[in-house]
Amino acid sequence: MAGETASAGKTAPIPAADDSRAFSVSRRAALALGLAAAGASVTGLGPARAQEPSFLEAALATVGDGETFDPARLLEIARLLAKRPYTDSPSELPDDFSNLTYDQYIGIRAKPGSYLWHGEGRGFTVEPLHRGFIFASPVRLYAVDDGAIRRVRYARDLFDFGKPATAGQPAPGVGGTPPAATAQAANAPAAPAEEPLDFSGFRMYTDVPGEAPQEVAIFQGATFFRAKARGQNYGVHAHTLMLRPADAKGEELPQFRAFWIERPLAGSGVLVIHALLDSESVAGVVRFTFRTGDTAITDVEATLIPRARLDHIGIGGSTANFLFGPIRQSTVPDTRVAVHDIGGLQIHNGRSEWLWRPVDNPQTLQISAFLDVSPKGFGLLQRGRDFGAYEDDVQHFERRPSLWVEPLQEWGEGAVQLIEVPTTSEGTPNIISYWRPTQAIEAGAEARFSWRLFWCWSLPERPNLALVRGTRIGALPGSRVRRFAVSFVGDELARPDIGTAVKVSLSASRGTVGNTRVWTYPERKLVRVLFDLDPGNEASSELRLELTAAEKPVSESWLFRWTP
Repeated sequence: MAGETASAGKTAPIPAADDSRAFSVSRRAALALGLAAAGASVTGLGPARAQEPSFLEAALATVGDGETFDPARLLEIARLLAKRPYTDSPSELPDDFSNLTYDQYIGIRAKPGSYLWHGEGRGFTVEPLHRGFIFASPVRLYAVDDGAIRRVRYARDLFDFGKPATAGQPAPGVGGTPPAATAQAANAPAAPAEEPLDFSGFRMYTDVPGEAPQEVAIFQGATFFRAKARGQNYGVHAHTLMLRPADAKGEELPQFRAFWIERPLAGSGVLVIHALLDSESVAGVVRFTFRTGDTAITDVEATLIPRARLDHIGIGGSTANFLFGPIRQSTVPDTRVAVHDIGGLQIHNGRSEWLWRPVDNPQTLQISAFLDVSPKGFGLLQRGRDFGAYEDDVQHFERRPSLWVEPLQEWGEGAVQLIEVPTTSEGTPNIISYWRPTQAIEAGAEARFSWRLFWCWSLPERPNLALVRGTRIGALPGSRVRRFAVSFVGDELARPDIGTAVKVSLSASRGTVGNTRVWTYPERKLVRVLFDLDPGNEASSELRLELTAAEKPVSESWLFRWTP
């Protein structure tokens, strides 16, 4: 069975919590291309002190080369780590790599022969990723073969340096198609002197006999990763753990210190990855189970041990970009119809209601909380699958995955949080969603969360309701009145009597709504609702709209926050 490990082998003792001499460095954690990196400078280390092993280094030696892999030992390390003050990982790099341009960085690629289990036909192969550009934090990689641990050691001959980028080549750790490439081999960095640089993360490919390899996932930067189903391009990021996003106290960015990747069992279609998580406020371990295909599925099992009380965490989090679309058109001339990774937030709440909230690129920061108890699922979705919805020959937003989060346990009281951040860049993930538990996690306690991610074209479980196909907003000249057009589509709307059977349920938290009109097109399985919102002097209004028949919902509920 995939994920099993052998019991034979030696086991080294884990050092006690007071066995090490900690050293301090400042942190540079990059979220993704287009996101600002935090604090990149490194404090000076004395020559002798730099040679002293940290507690983390000593602990990792107990799950390093030649040891028997045991997930329980990782958890024990996390527990001991959480009892100690946080120590950042050194992020210094040779100048040739810390000062890389984007185009130079994407020219560095691992040689195929250096991929884990390359050519063995085990279903997956793994490419180590070089450090550089905004990806300065070192990550250790370990392979687990038949229960025995083998460290993947950095060596310069694992990589090709300075290959020119080509248009359409995905960027390591970024995953989207880059702009027209400009990198030249002559401007690429020189291969580094032999030194233990470690890696910045890794990329995963399929490795199936008789099939061309396909890139399926990437781990790089903080604790987030991306995956995609067959035929898709990268888009939305998944975040393993969020700490205080958009909080007045400031966001904290956890990071992965090391990964243990189990050699996949040929024919299983499963890849299992274990990770050690660390941050100022929390340590923990995470197990990922990957499956790929027409839908890529990732199971995430996380155990968190806080150093300090955690009162604002994000579980099942994701980020994506929304620059413009029918809701808010581009303010500058653009040949494209829309530019966004995802179009909205879907929620299947604990009361079995299906909610759809289109996202926006607002003028000011917007934070929405959808209170719930044990949600059945939620996620950032890309519903527009026609090229004509975007008219982008390079990015192909119609191929971006939807990311659906399905809890594998009862999550209790909390809220699905949605954050919309103003942006002028299509490279900035400005849409954030996550589950925020109501109950805080006390320092020294342990909290376990498990969830399943579906990187998909459409939801694994589709509601038996009409879905929102589009939202458009217009303005009446000379007034603050806004006109909304919301279209619903579904088999439920094909009934011949839909024109008389369907009713509109519409409300606004502020201002007044009126002038409601309904057009029904049973031959197209479509109902279109137009209405006006007069906000008066209000700065925002929460709108809700659904279709009913015989006093029962026949559509999902459309929710929207209007702001100027």
